[in-house]
Amino acid sequence: MPDRTPPPIAQQPLPYQDSLLARAPEQIDLVVIHCTELPDLAMARAYGERVLYASGSGNSGHFYIDRDGSIVQYVALERVAHHVSGFNPRSIGIELVNRGRYPHWLDSRHQAMDEAYPDAQIAALIDLLQHLCQAVPSLRHIAGHEWLDTREEVASDDPERRVPRKRDPGPLFPWPRVLAAAPLQELRG
Repeated sequence: MPDRTPPPIAQQPLPYQDSLLARAPEQIDLVVIHCTELPDLAMARAYGERVLYASGSGNSGHFYIDRDGSIVQYVALERVAHHVSGFNPRSIGIELVNRGRYPHWLDSRHQAMDEAYPDAQIAALIDLLQHLCQAVPSLRHIAGHEWLDTREEVASDDPERRVPRKRDPGPLFPWPRVLAAAPLQELRG
């Protein structure tokens, strides 16, 4: 891939970024695609700022892409973000703003993920992936969050039913388009 201009990325580090574990870039070989399952970027930021761990950190991806294609970076690549159980040290998390199952994430009656991903958002994702493949030479794999976290939870509406814990990026994510544009191999859990 020839040298290319990186996409515009707004730097908005989370307040606890320096509390996250450090890592060497050569440890990174995987990018994980998520959707926020929240209505907008402001709410995604609020969720990302929540402190959940004794270290003073919380859950967040590295990059967030809004519906209009704007890209924000919340966590530096040299830091391990909490975005996918079991794969964080080796991965980059990219979150696409999309409501997903919001606000009924675990309700068995509301498991459809029917918000399409806008073209501008997918174009920005592809641009970011191509940039990351150049900037992080060890990057080899790509996965959807739902491929790596296949656990189920008790449904919030019916204790006799179980639902997927994670379904993102979901059935409307254009995998063929993204895989054709980024030199990465699928990784399934």
